[in-house]
Amino acid sequence: MSAQLHRIETTPDLVERVYRALLDAISTGGLQPGQRITQEELAERMAVSRQPVTQALRLLKKDGFVQDAPLLNGAPQRTRGLQVAPLDPRQIAQVYEVRSALDQLAVRLAAAQRARIDPAVFRQGEAAAQRADLKALIDADMAFHTAVYRAAGNPFIEQSAQQHWQHIRRAMGQALQSDPLREPVWDEHRAIAQAIAAGDGERAAQLMSAHTGNAARTLAHQLTGPADGGDAPGTDQLRGRRRQQLP
Repeated sequence: MSAQLHRIETTPDLVERVYRALLDAISTGGLQPGQRITQEELAERMAVSRQPVTQALRLLKKDGFVQDAPLLNGAPQRTRGLQVAPLDPRQIAQVYEVRSALDQLAVRLAAAQRARIDPAVFRQGEAAAQRADLKALIDADMAFHTAVYRAAGNPFIEQSAQQHWQHIRRAMGQALQSDPLREPVWDEHRAIAQAIAAGDGERAAQLMSAHTGNAARTLAHQLTGPADGGDAPGTDQLRGRRRQQLP
């Protein structure tokens, strides 16, 4: 289920495409938190020159997805390199706080208009869930929330969400690695959409709050483990997960 780094043809938006491919790999676990990465290896795997990879890594570092790797014993400073930034539980909790507030506002506004979410969004998500395709699940989940933002009729909601979109995407990718969380997510989406279509904004907001809260709690268990040290019901601990390899 790790992201595939395919050969990328040279185009004017090559840096953006490399950035997206690397972010997909980080979001789906193809590139693990703490994993060292080199421009040369990534460029070879994606069959591009080092220049777009260098620029994409610079953007990823600025956005907080990669960071300077610690020095290896005896290694000179110039060989320090980069690594995938670890997931910060506090930052992820803050991202979900913002997302929950925006999503609840969006569903209330959408319900006031009795908006209907395109059924194709649900077909996309349910098909991805059946295939256990993590990248497609992330894309479909984001498509659902984007559809809700647009149904709200307030463009500033989507614009505000986009400021944190990539961090939400990474958090979503980590949360959706849990099989028990993947199973009910599209039932929850359908229930939210039904409340919106019925014009029940309060019900839609309650469902959305529970939906985002469930994802946030699952991710918190994955990152830190429950207080008693036992396994959280329905979650896999990151510590015990088999490292996913890039192809």
